[in-house]
Amino acid sequence: MKDKYFLNFLIFCFLISNSSFAQTKADTDSAIIITKDQRLDELVQKQKEINMQKQSIPGYRIQVYFGGDRQKANDLKQEFVVKHPDMSAYVTYQQPNFKVRVGDFRTRLEAGRFLKQIGGEYTSSFIVPEEISIKQLK
Repeated sequence: MKDKYFLNFLIFCFLISNSSFAQTKADTDSAIIITKDQRLDELVQKQKEINMQKQSIPGYRIQVYFGGDRQKANDLKQEFVVKHPDMSAYVTYQQPNFKVRVGDFRTRLEAGRFLKQIGGEYTSSFIVPEEISIKQLK
């Protein structure tokens, strides 16, 4: 029985020693040759141009109103801008309803902090993912 364990131990040590020697050997004559298609550079350049035109990134806003009354949506937006002049407010129309969304937050955490601040003023407000303007970011 001891011989069996001893033999297994020797085989294990032999395998470990071989793998450690394999890691220490280095071939100094090796080289990597990268061949790429010219169209790849064209695609990268095209994506850069699209990104420059887009000027927006995925982010978050807080929706404070949702309903069919345009005047109420505009009044709520104006009220919000007066109370929070440093924060952006947007009115969008998605048939048949108007939405008032505020802020340009990069992360959900930032949006959550602001939502806690305005939670008493706008009780039905919640965080929504949306494309936010890069120009508005600080």
